Amino acid sequence: MRHTLAVLVENNPGVLARVAGLFSRRGFNIDSLAVGRTERPDVSRMTIVVEGDDRVLEQVSKQLHKLVDVIKISDITPEEYVDRELVLIKVHCEAVHRGEIMQVADVFRARIVDLGRKTITVECTGNDGKINAFEEALRPYGIKELVRTGKIAMMRGTRFTSVSGVRDED
Repeated sequence: MRHTLAVLVENNPGVLARVAGLFSRRGFNIDSLAVGRTERPDVSRMTIVVEGDDRVLEQVSKQLHKLVDVIKISDITPEEYVDRELVLIKVHCEAVHRGEIMQVADVFRARIVDLGRKTITVECTGNDGKINAFEEALRPYGIKELVRTGKIAMMRGTRFTSVSGVRDED
């Protein structure tokens, strides 16, 4: 089972390396990792997607809690949450196929961010399923380059995983 963890950490140099090193030393694979600062400049948030059963999740959580920079760990998998990824895809694009590729982008509500003589670069945001489907729809045209951000996630409504303690109303 894939688990989505929201991990709040102190925004200090080396925190990302320590967290990644912990996973590596324990033999746990990170499926996705996104990190950025929060509403508080001294706190960063990591969204980590890890594959494993409840035992693996328990081990990961225990090990993360031992790191001095970790403030809070939340497994938001069973909760209602909103998640997004961003993908940039550069596709081989002869003039004859440009309209078709633009239609595919339109169907997925993607944006064209660069247009070259023989390539077109599109960006798309959405959940994992949408991003995978978009990638597959463009594959027949010849993907030259692809980069994905990894998942970011936030609980819906008044529930929160921040350290501020302030609840926002729906």
